[in-house]
Amino acid sequence: MLNFFKIGIYGLILIAIYFSTFTWLLKVDWAKGEYSYCILIPFIVAYLIWEKRNLFNYTCSRISWAGFLLLIPGIMLYWLGELAGEFFMLYLSSWVIVVSLLWINVGINKVKTIAFPLFFTLTMFPLPNFISSRITLSLKILSTKIGVLMMQTYGMSAYREGNVIDLGFTQLQVVDACSGLRYLFSMIVLSLLVVYFYPARLWKRFIVVFSSIPLTIFSNSLRIALTGILSEKFGSKIVEGVFHDFEGLLIFMFTLGILLIEIRILKLIFPEPKREKRDVGIAQKASQEKAGEDKGGSLKSPQFIVSVVLLGVTLGLSQGIEFREAIPMAQPFDRFPVSFGQWNGDQQSMEQKFIDTLDLSDYFMADYHKGDGKAVNFYVAYYESQRKGESIHSPATCLRGGGWNFKQAGSSTLTLKDGTLMPVNRALIEKGPVKQLSYYWFPSRGRILTNAYQMKIYNFWDALTRQRTDGALVRVITLVYEDETIENAETRVQGFISDVQPVLKTFLPQ
Repeated sequence: MLNFFKIGIYGLILIAIYFSTFTWLLKVDWAKGEYSYCILIPFIVAYLIWEKRNLFNYTCSRISWAGFLLLIPGIMLYWLGELAGEFFMLYLSSWVIVVSLLWINVGINKVKTIAFPLFFTLTMFPLPNFISSRITLSLKILSTKIGVLMMQTYGMSAYREGNVIDLGFTQLQVVDACSGLRYLFSMIVLSLLVVYFYPARLWKRFIVVFSSIPLTIFSNSLRIALTGILSEKFGSKIVEGVFHDFEGLLIFMFTLGILLIEIRILKLIFPEPKREKRDVGIAQKASQEKAGEDKGGSLKSPQFIVSVVLLGVTLGLSQGIEFREAIPMAQPFDRFPVSFGQWNGDQQSMEQKFIDTLDLSDYFMADYHKGDGKAVNFYVAYYESQRKGESIHSPATCLRGGGWNFKQAGSSTLTLKDGTLMPVNRALIEKGPVKQLSYYWFPSRGRILTNAYQMKIYNFWDALTRQRTDGALVRVITLVYEDETIENAETRVQGFISDVQPVLKTFLPQ
């Protein structure tokens, strides 16, 4: 059995390893609206395990070396998350390590008895920012589209530009809080609980869980449509504040009601045969094997000693070695030239609240032109060290929304004036008659990267081998003016990139 001395030793080591990680989880991630439900998950898991206490106790306990098949990957996930600065990997590694320690000390049969509570624990960990931001954006656009269609079906005059709905008398903006993400995640979690207590075949449970996704999207779109309809009748103030929150709760209860009706329909159409409670049979069988149980509670067991040594080494390395040095720029951006070649610029500045949000070390922003009145906006942000929670924010999500539609987006390769090939991201966005052409890339320690996945991988590798995670974001935007074609705008922005790249290299450490 897993005795209290083992629990205490494991607990102290894990708290020391993951203290900063779970501090961030409590103070930052769970403070976000879409993850506010997560604070309830530990209590639900505790109840689910308590409900299985008799079956857990009756099941034979066997110490197993096989649990190291999870422990080693769990430690690897820890280092991947620690060095790449990704909290989700750290959350996942903590879960994998806890499950592996249970497997090592009580055996796989006992772990199976509480498999669902262990799996359900994963729902309290927020997704990585670069994934959740993409989901938020997609949900905003989709919910806005369906909401506008509902309003038009009702007879209202509604026009959509991105996530902005123009009703004529007013405009409604579907912001992140109204994207439906907070309803989607919480409804999926609730549907998992519902099917856990729903005695039915596995395929029925899958139907209920997966149907919660389109139901939530539809319900959120209905909420947006109701907001527009009520705004027309009673004014925009009626859909703000307390009423807005009540409307969200009403939609949530509506979705839950539909799920329960769905379960009822499945029961009527596909009735389940009567069967004995599965846990009773398992408990009876387990009690017969109890006499041959492996009494592995000793602190001297080799499995316990090896697992403690591995975790202890992980703790020692994480606390004793600094894997990220803060690398200063070759020269600060306040020396960046506002004129070079044929380009002349007007430097701009951001509000302090945006600088604080971006967690950047230094930045430069200016509009450059050649005297023809056609400007190129240049922005570069530098990060001395991409620590956990402090990483580059990709324009892939920042450029979207706000009424802008992406007509073209993807990676491309530029040929600079010196013949060098340079990978970049390119996007053509439109808002009514206005078109903008955007290029962006991530200079990272002598490399030029184009996506968040590359950054995470190289942050991990360079932190491990070079003690560096510094990096930058460069973004270049130009309007497609009325008297020119997209090809003319391409020529202008590509020419600017060719001219500014040699200058930029003298500021960023290679």
